[in-house]
Amino acid sequence: MLLATFKLCAGSSYRYMRNMKGLRHQAALAIGQELRRTLGNPPPNVWINQVRRRSSLLGSCLEEISDQELAYIQQGEEAMQKALGILSNQEGWKKETQQANGDKVLSKVVPDVGKVFRLEVVVDQPMERLYEELVERMEATGEWNPNVKEIKVLQKIGKDTVITHELAAEAAGNLVGLRDFVNVRCAKRRGSTCVLAGIATHFGEMPEQKGVIRAEQGPTCMVLHPLAGSPSKTKLTWLLSIDLKGWLPKSIINQVLSQTQMDFAYHLRKRLESNSASEARC
Repeated sequence: MLLATFKLCAGSSYRYMRNMKGLRHQAALAIGQELRRTLGNPPPNVWINQVRRRSSLLGSCLEEISDQELAYIQQGEEAMQKALGILSNQEGWKKETQQANGDKVLSKVVPDVGKVFRLEVVVDQPMERLYEELVERMEATGEWNPNVKEIKVLQKIGKDTVITHELAAEAAGNLVGLRDFVNVRCAKRRGSTCVLAGIATHFGEMPEQKGVIRAEQGPTCMVLHPLAGSPSKTKLTWLLSIDLKGWLPKSIINQVLSQTQMDFAYHLRKRLESNSASEARC
C-alpha cells in the first residue's frame, strides 16, 4: 500500500494530474496515514531510521514546486537522457585532436542536434574533488578557466537543478566575440558515477544583453567516474553541443570548440593541483 501511495504522490508531477484539484493535499494526507499505520508505535530510534530512509522521497512529494520549476526540472532531465544516449552510441566518432598525455577530442554529426564534440581525459584526482569544483563551486569557474568570464546561478530548484547565466570570453583572436548562455543544469549521482547535464533554456529575468550574442547549448553533459583499477583517478567524458549563432565559418567553429575542451582539461588540472598543494601546506 505504501508503494502505491508513493506512486500517487509521484504522479502529481505529471501535468494532467497536477491539474486535478487537491491531488497534492490528498497525497500528503495519504502518506501520513499510511506511515502511521505501517510504523505503528515503534521505539524512537527505529522510527527515526525508517523516516530517514523515506526522507528524500517525502521531501520531493511534499515540497511546493511551481509548474515552471517542474518544467525546468523535466527539461534538465530530458537533456541528460539525450546527451547520455549520444555518448552511448560508439559509432561514427572521428578524432579531432589528441595530446601526448592521452587527452583527446572526438566529434560526429548527430541528427536533429548537429555536430557534437566529445572530450575524454583522465584526471589524477578523486571524483569528489572534480564534483566539488564543477558543481559546488561552479560560480568560481571564471577564476581558473580563461574561456569563461563569469557563471552565475540565477535560480536553484530542489537539490539537483539550477538555472545559470554564463558569459564566455572572446576566442580565436577575437574572431568569435562575446557570447552568453542561459542554461538549465542538473547533477545526478548514481553509485560511483556522477553526471552533469545542461541545455539552453528561457529565463525571463535574464534577457539578451547589448553587445553580447546569445548562443545556445544543445544537450551537453559531463560523466565522471573513478578510473577502473585506480579509484584515486577520475575518467571525465564531456559531450559538448553548441550553436554559437552569428555568421562563423565551420572551420572556425570546429577549431574553437575542440580547443575549448582541451583548454578546459588543462586548466582544470592546474586548478585541482593548486588546491591540493594549498591543502598540503595547511
